Amino acid sequence: MEAWLQRGFGVRFDWGIEGARRLAPGSACAVVVDVLSFTTSVSVLVDAGTRVHPRAWHDTGVEGDIPVAVGRRATTAERPWSLSPAALRRAPRTPELVLPSPNGSAIAAAIQDHCGLVAGSLRNAAAVGGWLREAGVGTPDRPLTVIAAGERWPDDTLRPALEDLLGAGAVIHALGAAALSPEAATAARAFESCPDVLATIMDSVSGRELIASGFPDDVAIALELDASHAVPVLRDGAFSAAARGSGVD
Repeated sequence: MEAWLQRGFGVRFDWGIEGARRLAPGSACAVVVDVLSFTTSVSVLVDAGTRVHPRAWHDTGVEGDIPVAVGRRATTAERPWSLSPAALRRAPRTPELVLPSPNGSAIAAAIQDHCGLVAGSLRNAAAVGGWLREAGVGTPDRPLTVIAAGERWPDDTLRPALEDLLGAGAVIHALGAAALSPEAATAARAFESCPDVLATIMDSVSGRELIASGFPDDVAIALELDASHAVPVLRDGAFSAAARGSGVD
């Protein structure tokens, strides 16, 4: 349906892989937001100089000599890289890493050929918004799609996640664009009106789940609001920091 595409607006917002597949074609750029934890992990890795290759969780494609991250509880001495931002900070630096995930990484892999692609999070929302504004993205002529990844219910259906709504809203707020779709404007207002974003996410379903599972440091890193000035842009199949003054391909 044509109305689903939010055409005519400079900034559009939707959820999950299906929303991304529908809105990314025709966009100048898309921002994927998966706060707990793919895009936060990308931010941590890019800060350390690692190029990050997105991949769907169950994609068994061969990546040659590039190491592949595992689940949080599956790390070993030989494979210390996982979806845990805290574990990534402790792990030896690697110049490249494949980082599969069921949500954010799967979305990025699915739409990487449709438009420019950026990994957004609370750690880099201001940097991402500023870079996109300088690149002239977020107008009806060069529309931006912001995708909140969400989580999964046990039956594998999409569970909208508060942390991704707020992370997407933070990016849209930082962009400062005028022509927002009602969906994008509502996401921005959710962030702007939240009295304590950090406490809210810590007490959210996803925050409490991750803390109860033994990964409180991952939540703490995800809540490092605007701690990173690097903008992870997908180029040549991997996220790396955008060069100052560079634009959307």
